[in-house]
Amino acid sequence: MMSGLQLDLYEDGERNALADAMTVMVEAFDPAFGEAWTPGQLAGIMTMPGTWLTLARVDAMPLGFALVRSVLDECELLLLAVAPPWRGRGIGETLLRDCLTMARRRNIVSMNLEVRACNSAVHLYEKIGFEYVHRRPGYYRGKDGKLFDALSFRIDMRA
Repeated sequence: MMSGLQLDLYEDGERNALADAMTVMVEAFDPAFGEAWTPGQLAGIMTMPGTWLTLARVDAMPLGFALVRSVLDECELLLLAVAPPWRGRGIGETLLRDCLTMARRRNIVSMNLEVRACNSAVHLYEKIGFEYVHRRPGYYRGKDGKLFDALSFRIDMRA
């Protein structure tokens, strides 16, 4: 783990945590792909049972976050983001591994995720052990109308 990196868990809509996540989101998600959530969407999902947000910080500065929602014994990684200047330092991997640890503590047996096929995070998911499930052609629509395929991945945490 990167020196000085702190992971903070939030299970409610704590305003400062949401603001920190939005700061990273605006910076991390390229507007060309239209993937960033709005503050209202983020606040809304945090009111749902089984949802948690993990923020990665150094000296109180938000560098990345992960957002997960669980239902019964399954969960979905909804968002994983690291601010561009902090990429390549293991923050995304640390967040993802923490999400898997948290899920196991909650007796969750599998985690699903969906990602744009050309997103470099695909390599991270495969490295961690997520397995490709299927492709959704033309699932995402960029700001310019261009369509991008989505890839679905799953990891069985009982193995």
